[in-house]
Order: sequence, then C-alpha cells, then structure tokens
Amino acid sequence: MKRVAVLASGRGSNFQAIIDAMKSGEITSGQCCGLITDNPDAYAIIMAREAGIPVSLLDYHCFSSREEYECGLIRAMHGTNADLFVLAGYMRILGTKIVSEFAGKIMNIHPALLPSFPGLHAQRQALECGVKVAGCTVHLVDEGMDTGPIILQECVPVLQEDTEESLSDRILFREHRCLPRAVQLFCEGRIRVEERRVYIL
Repeated sequence: MKRVAVLASGRGSNFQAIIDAMKSGEITSGQCCGLITDNPDAYAIIMAREAGIPVSLLDYHCFSSREEYECGLIRAMHGTNADLFVLAGYMRILGTKIVSEFAGKIMNIHPALLPSFPGLHAQRQALECGVKVAGCTVHLVDEGMDTGPIILQECVPVLQEDTEESLSDRILFREHRCLPRAVQLFCEGRIRVEERRVYIL
C-alpha cells in the first residue's frame, strides 16, 4: 500500500476526489497520509479533518523568505513519509531543491492539454486562442512550468457560448476522474518514464 500526501491551497475539490476514490475502491493500492497546505483558510483543511487525515499548515506569510518556506516544506513532506505527493490546486511553484529531493514522486493536475497553455488561467488562454478542444493533464513534476512527463489527459469540447467559468467547470469534472486514475497507476507501480515519455505498464 502506497502512502499518498496531497498539497493544496484552496477549495480542495481534487483532494476530495482522491479521498472519495480511496473510499469507493477506485484507488485500491494507496492511502492518504496527509494534507500539506500553505493557506490557513483553505477549505481542503476541513475536508482533511472530516476524513481523519493529518494536516500540516505552512502559512507562507509566516516565513521570512521563499528559501525558508521551502526548507519547511521539505521537512513537512519528509514528515509524511509519503511515496507520492499530489499537487491538487497547490498555487506555489516548487523550487528545484524540492523537485530534486522528490524526483519522480510529485504529480500535478493542470486544467489544459499540455504542452499548450501552461501556467495560470489556462482556461482563459484556451478561450482567447479559440481552440475547439480543451481538457486536463496529469503529469509528473520537473523543474519547468508544467513541463513534466505526461501521464494522462482527458478532453472536453469548447462550446461557442463558453465562458471561462463554464469551461473551467467542464474541465474540473474530468480532473476529478483523471487524477484518481493517475494516482492508482502510480500506486500499482504501472508508470514507467523513459526520457520524456510515460509508458503505462
């Protein structure tokens, strides 16, 4: 059984999707061992407490520098003894030291079909570019901005009347399916990376 820790900054809907998938048996080879958050007001904290999951709060504003925060984050990540760390709406870029320390053990969900539209406001970027298909991507984290090896993707149509909010909602529904599947693949040991390509065993 693999230990899975989640990093989240906000409402935590993808965190809840992972909790639900573990309860339902969709994720059979993993257990959630902790939530790490940088936001004392994150709703994800309430979700974690309701599920009996330990919470580590590292309020970014209580640290004197980014370097000090990242040292604290590394300690908190080691403290979970997790095999996998899932970024589920975690709104801070991980520094190279963290990525190196946990290489191959950090997974992220992004609301676009990478490599298109990395970074913030991906749904808005998609609408502004006039694409006809959008979606979400689960990828392993490397030192770039949403550039790591792609594990899974799901597509949604972009409708003519779409707003950023309506497109975001449609993509989020797919995120809640895609992320738990990727977590289960990792926990089963079925992900193999060769250079930039991910092979599902």
